[in-house]
Amino acid sequence: MEMSVWMRTGLVAVAGWMGLAGACVQAQVAAVPPAVPPTAAEVKAAAQPTHDETWWKHAVVYEIYPRSFQDSNGDGLGDLNGITQRLDYLEKLGVDAIWIAPMFPSPQVDFGYDVSDYEAVDPQYGTLADMDRLIQEAKKHNIRICLDWVVNHTSDKHKWFEESASSRTNPKADWYMWSDGKPLDPNAPEYMKKAAHDGMMPPNNWESGFGGSAWEWVPARKQFYYHMFYKQQPDLNWRNPAVEKAMFDGMRFWMDRGVAGFRLDAVPTLFEDPQNRDNPVLEGTNSQGDPRLKGIYTDNLPEVHGVIRRMRAMVETYPKTGFPGSRVLIGETYLPNTVELDKWYGGQDQNELQLPMDMLIGFRGDRAKLDVPYLRRYLTEVETEVHGSQPLLVFDNHDNVRSHDRYGDGVHDAAIDRAIATMLLTSKATALMYYGEELGMPTTTPTRVEDVKDPIGITGWPREKGRDGERTPMQWDASTDAGFSTAAKTWLPVPPNYTTLNVANEEKDPTSLLNWYKRLIALRRNTPALHDGGVVFVDTSNTNVLSYVRTPPGGAKPVVVSMNLSAQPQTVKLDMAAAGVTGTKLKTLITDVPSLEKNDRTSDIQLPPYGSLVAEVQ
Repeated sequence: MEMSVWMRTGLVAVAGWMGLAGACVQAQVAAVPPAVPPTAAEVKAAAQPTHDETWWKHAVVYEIYPRSFQDSNGDGLGDLNGITQRLDYLEKLGVDAIWIAPMFPSPQVDFGYDVSDYEAVDPQYGTLADMDRLIQEAKKHNIRICLDWVVNHTSDKHKWFEESASSRTNPKADWYMWSDGKPLDPNAPEYMKKAAHDGMMPPNNWESGFGGSAWEWVPARKQFYYHMFYKQQPDLNWRNPAVEKAMFDGMRFWMDRGVAGFRLDAVPTLFEDPQNRDNPVLEGTNSQGDPRLKGIYTDNLPEVHGVIRRMRAMVETYPKTGFPGSRVLIGETYLPNTVELDKWYGGQDQNELQLPMDMLIGFRGDRAKLDVPYLRRYLTEVETEVHGSQPLLVFDNHDNVRSHDRYGDGVHDAAIDRAIATMLLTSKATALMYYGEELGMPTTTPTRVEDVKDPIGITGWPREKGRDGERTPMQWDASTDAGFSTAAKTWLPVPPNYTTLNVANEEKDPTSLLNWYKRLIALRRNTPALHDGGVVFVDTSNTNVLSYVRTPPGGAKPVVVSMNLSAQPQTVKLDMAAAGVTGTKLKTLITDVPSLEKNDRTSDIQLPPYGSLVAEVQ
């Protein structure tokens, strides 16, 4: 999604789940239903090991923002050849797949999320031949390529929209969302009156996430078109079968070239209310200063599931060229609860997305802290209430303040980073990472409005400072531009801490966060209980320490994971019997607590603030 899901003051997240900040806001904390304990049968099912070697069920997926990863030609922008140059690093890290943020031709109003051609490469990132080479070279490193597929809208410079906007009678006249509007009402909200033309104003109160009305007037048609995001990003009309066919054909184009799957951008927003009813108005204003709305008529409408079922069927029957194994559909799914998340898998039928992102765990929203009861509840729910589908956990992406800053307390930041990594990589879930997360890269937000590049930061300053801070160049080494580029000026400034916080330094430090990630990913791949095991939560009354057992396939040993997620030392007792495990001794696999390196006890375990322990049960 190209809209931030956080309303920010500096680096502090002050609002909850925001389906599309400003356009449709729904505070997650208000949408959380009462906890319903899982049944004994559900707990037993979650505890069962799996034997499914489908690649994406065990994957570590790594998001790359191409402008910021590696510049190969010295122009200050990252590019596809730069990604190819860094495949050795990604393989050594343990990455199974790369999700590349949009690299299609684009006017770059929203840095690629305004696509003007779905079947080509933007020249600033390279050529189609460069993409083909990246796919083939990545295959040699056992890494798959997934593309960011912008399904909700196009650029206003896309040939489809240019034709649609030209007249009401052209062949693509109804490929986008058009409305005559309604007569100007002097009592209408100011943002609606500002959008008025020729005595007509927008048909409803729907808002753009970038501020103001979500409707824009086109004189040639004497109509308004709908744009959930920037005005240069008109929404496609997915009720038109021709639109669906064109978008599916674009996906086939890339699968023919060996792409292993797609991350579907802003996918819950494909449909809007055909009656154009006003969204309910909530109290207060959003980050753009507009009234807060509850997006019941613009977000997560039921019709979207039919599209996804047809997309899944198309992808699953597609010839398996390139890498063997199934293609994967990953969804950007900011949802209010696990019940809604299950619908995106297709419920019991499991015929929609293979991996809708579970944002309930990594992007709390109501308060940025590692709340053990909250985490235990939602980790349990995603293991017991999605009909056995595969969870996908994520703590960082290109739209949000980095987890290092959201969860850090300024005192225990390094330990908190390690605890988050431990949860991400030892849970029974596919893991999604964001470039630089493995280094503990900080969010470096501009301090002056004139330095802001992100359109939402430009329109929302100072209340909304934009997403530039989480998109700064990758910090490779202590050389000029952090090894990212040789340009005199990079597209965003390199954070000032690059001389000390970088890949080269962390690779040499056995205690670094980077090496913590490498060790965890290797354990995840090579330890049967972490690769295939079920999960049972233990010590469940503890409000400070999150602990669970990964129950292994036959003949292997269980693994217990325990993380102190508080700022005070904690004494832990791990009841293995509660997990159906008979072992009473531990063998440490990884810990950031030196005193636990040789620990073999399951009780009286002393965990310092934010300390983590992963151990095999003997």
